[in-house]
Amino acid sequence: MASTFHARLRAELLAQAATCEKGGSPMYAELLRRAAEEPEGPVGAVVSDGPEAGRVLRLLGATHRLVLEGRAPELAAHYPTAGGTADPLAAWPAFRALLADRPDEVRAGMSGAPQTNEVGRAAPLVGGLLAVLAATGERPVRLLEVGASAGLNLRADRYRYESEGGLAFGPADSPVVLRDCWLGSPPPLTADLVISERTGCDLAPVDPVADGVRLMSFVWPDRLDRVARLRGALEVAARVPATIVRADAATFLADLAPRRGMVTVVWHSLMWQYLSPAEQARVTAAVERAGAAATPDAPVAHLHLEQGDDADFQSLPVLTLRLWPQEGGERRVLADTPHHGVPTHWRPAP
Repeated sequence: MASTFHARLRAELLAQAATCEKGGSPMYAELLRRAAEEPEGPVGAVVSDGPEAGRVLRLLGATHRLVLEGRAPELAAHYPTAGGTADPLAAWPAFRALLADRPDEVRAGMSGAPQTNEVGRAAPLVGGLLAVLAATGERPVRLLEVGASAGLNLRADRYRYESEGGLAFGPADSPVVLRDCWLGSPPPLTADLVISERTGCDLAPVDPVADGVRLMSFVWPDRLDRVARLRGALEVAARVPATIVRADAATFLADLAPRRGMVTVVWHSLMWQYLSPAEQARVTAAVERAGAAATPDAPVAHLHLEQGDDADFQSLPVLTLRLWPQEGGERRVLADTPHHGVPTHWRPAP
């Protein structure tokens, strides 16, 4: 009879497989389904002693990183990011053998939290910024991101957004182009978006220039569109500075206050689940204190791009906005998104 641990791991593998299938990675979906057939096998042995939060994503990232570093040539033959051909059935024996033969190396690569830093999420986030400016009037944006990883989305104004009906926003020469990014009632595109401050926090900040391989390891290897977006974002990051401090979210926002002449925006994307309920409460309290002190000339906004049900990775993310003083901090749902942000389905303005 399977242990409780193995039963729970099997459920997590199947849930992540379904997410990969929906998100366009048949390769990862098949690998995870195969792993779920024997949760007491090499996969279970590797993850049994590690952190529980995000362990399937950690596992995929660790194995992909070995591939990208040239340390797993048998598996690399099936990973397009390393020049291989995506073949899930052929990849499984090599994937399983890597875990069985080199568990300590894989386990060591799982020590850090997932650093997805998904560039596609810039589409809903920038749409949210434009909605904030439409409500507050155009003014410089002071952008603060919690769980910023390498801060790629702190440069979101430097990306190009194209949508149905010929809608476009952002520099035409950007190396990052998000196509078909806004469906339904699009965000207001008339604002002049100026980000005057780009600051974020992370428990383990990633240098986008020196640690590009680590960021790439969390991209699904058969999603070459996401790979191209990330490579373009790394190019932008090399020339557009942003500050990422090593701190937890509550500490980073402890002294948050409005700033006259600009709109202070706190945003985050698919990281809320990694915070304890106590830290979630502290972050919310810090934003609400700043909101209570906001004025028409110093607004405060909170853009929250997280799963509809934070405890269930199968639920789709929802972009919500709280804005002070213009909307009194009332929660407004702006859009629904897939996990990687594109295409974002905008809801009609109230």
